Amino acid sequence: MKIKLISFSFVFFIFFEPSQAQNIYDIKDCIRTGLEKNFSLLITRNSETISKNNYTIGNAGFLPSIDLGGKHSATLNNTIENMKDGSRSTSDGVYNTTNNAEISMDLTIFNGFSVQTTYKKLNELKIIGELNTQMAIETLIADLVSGYYNYIQQVQLLKNMKYAVILSKERLRIDEDRYLLGSSSKLQVLQSRVYLNADSSRLSRQFEVVRAAQIRLNEMMALEDLGQLFISKDTSIEVIQDLLYEKLLKETLARNTGLQIASKDKTISEVDYKLITSRSYPYLNMSSGYSYNQNTYSASTTKNKYVNGMNYDLTIGINIFDGMNQRRSIRNSSIEVKNKELRYLEIEQGLKADLLTLYSAYSNYLRLINLEQQNLQTATENLNIAMERYKLGNLSGIDLREVQMSLLNARESLLSVKYQTKNAEILLLLISGRIMDYYK
Repeated sequence: MKIKLISFSFVFFIFFEPSQAQNIYDIKDCIRTGLEKNFSLLITRNSETISKNNYTIGNAGFLPSIDLGGKHSATLNNTIENMKDGSRSTSDGVYNTTNNAEISMDLTIFNGFSVQTTYKKLNELKIIGELNTQMAIETLIADLVSGYYNYIQQVQLLKNMKYAVILSKERLRIDEDRYLLGSSSKLQVLQSRVYLNADSSRLSRQFEVVRAAQIRLNEMMALEDLGQLFISKDTSIEVIQDLLYEKLLKETLARNTGLQIASKDKTISEVDYKLITSRSYPYLNMSSGYSYNQNTYSASTTKNKYVNGMNYDLTIGINIFDGMNQRRSIRNSSIEVKNKELRYLEIEQGLKADLLTLYSAYSNYLRLINLEQQNLQTATENLNIAMERYKLGNLSGIDLREVQMSLLNARESLLSVKYQTKNAEILLLLISGRIMDYYK
């Protein structure tokens, strides 16, 4: 009967314990807040905006360059002229002015398709900026999900240690009653008190661990008040148990963000190769403009003069020899293209290896969950039997402590395996490009 009372008090303590937390978060709340406020993600998004701003036809060289300028200049001179016949001519305060205004335009008509190629490269860089943001989002979500379930794990461990304290208190009460009745020794009471103090000490340390997990989650969400208290809506770690390796592999090769970035890097290296080869083509440039000039003279037969008109230039040329640098650049660029291809294959192979390793661990953890659940059930039954025997005096205090610890360890082991399984699941979804499933 007392065992039932202990179990009831434990359940009541867990589910009805008052909390100072003002906020209740579920995993979607954490992800939403993190996506809005996380500083690293905001920096990545700003970099993406820069790459988008750079993707313009003007930056690629399609548009002309137009300049407008003007100038005003003046001279004030005194002039003395000594002639060969001995005469002298002087002019004082000769004031002349010049006003000039000009608008000019420069345009590259043809430069070996480099303008079109540059525009394509800017587009690829824009896409890479988007993929970098996507990767940052996926990584942040994975960290938030892992942190969220780590917090749940630590809270469950805290409850397990609270249960350990309740068991130790009940054991101390039994031993104190026996001592008062003369059926137990003072040594047994002292030993029970030692066990209670040890469990209380573990409980106190676990409070610190829970608080650290809470602060870490607040940090990832970039909350202004890092010490903000909250409780999780979820109270247990639920794992997805139907992930299939073949499907994950197919999704990884098609959707993995890192692999997509490597593919774009390969494309950019091919574009850079075309940019270098474009130097071998002829170039054709055009410039045109309109100018207006006004000159005034204070000591001349001409009072003032106005000149205005159009001008244009067409420049065509081709590089004949540049010290073999063109050939060297093409060879190096060709090697760089091969390196990017090899890098892509390396990343692809690494992802396959990581996926296989994680899936093997994930499958093993699922089997361990079943074993740990059976072990927990057995340990619970053992404790009920041991407590009855201890009350009857048929079990020593050391043996009872061992049974108690077996139950507590079984609970901790089950929580640990569930969290490890969840982490494996998170990484599998991250690699396969499905991490956003947690936010649906």
